Amino acid sequence: MTELLPVLPLAVDLEAFASLGFWTGVGILAGTYTIFALGLQVNVGFTGIFNFGQAGFMAIGAYSMAILVTDADLSFWLAMPIAILITMAFGLLVGLPALRLRTDYLAIATIAAAEALRLFALNARDLTGGAQGIFGFDSEWDDASDAILNGLESLGWSNPETLFPLFLVVWAVAILLMFALTFLQKSAWGRVLRAVREDEDAARALGKNAFAYKLQSLAIAAALGAIAGFFLALNLRFIIPDEFLPIFTFLGYAVLILGGLGSYFGVAAGAIVFWTIFEGLRFLELPFDEVQIRALQFIVLGLVLILLMAFRPQGMFGKRQEMVLGD
Repeated sequence: MTELLPVLPLAVDLEAFASLGFWTGVGILAGTYTIFALGLQVNVGFTGIFNFGQAGFMAIGAYSMAILVTDADLSFWLAMPIAILITMAFGLLVGLPALRLRTDYLAIATIAAAEALRLFALNARDLTGGAQGIFGFDSEWDDASDAILNGLESLGWSNPETLFPLFLVVWAVAILLMFALTFLQKSAWGRVLRAVREDEDAARALGKNAFAYKLQSLAIAAALGAIAGFFLALNLRFIIPDEFLPIFTFLGYAVLILGGLGSYFGVAAGAIVFWTIFEGLRFLELPFDEVQIRALQFIVLGLVLILLMAFRPQGMFGKRQEMVLGD
């Protein structure tokens, strides 16, 4: 029987795993998903609403920015804040009916809205390019990236990684957002969000408009999804509908669970652990093809999440008292 079992070599390509290029790529993905999951933390961790449409907000932000640059000939730097406002407006449009629903129906409504948006992008070929996507929106970013690379070379770093400027910017933005959200969470506004999460009826009894606060929470999550969409687009250098499948929202939830509810900096730690495991598994020298390696990545991450939920359900940096969610 043992002779029939394949021998699986567990050697690791340490040279590739330790390369700066690998860690730059992992860092960009981790930074992008940190920003993405910060929106989920605002919604789930602090407001108690289940937003399963975060990938849709990412799509709105990325497509709006790209269309404004390529079709409307706006500056890349001007297109981004306009795209954030468009995404927040979409979040409010979805939230006005959806937030009146119970938790499970809210989750269905948000994921349906995200999927409807993705299918619209797939079929509106004249506007979005359909399955071929949108290219050529990043020329101004390339100029800024070259300036950063030249600055690094002037500091004595010869031949820095081409994507390193994006790594620096995505983490600068992620850290800034984490501090800003932490400050907001400690304010009176943040305390009302906690009250809505823990007992919405009690919050209303104290004169707080719980629905308005939920809308604000969803709008902030939409803005964070848009910003994550910008960095995803810059990393890929194109935008296609398949980059905004519902699974990407669930990857954001995996990051949130790893980091822990109620901890913005835990989200960053969760994203780093997630993408290190996910991308690092590619360097195991196994007799599998690409599809099988992809399946192995999800199997290993699933086992990690199961063990985490069994032994530390609050996540790496979460607190048990933050695990109070709406009905």
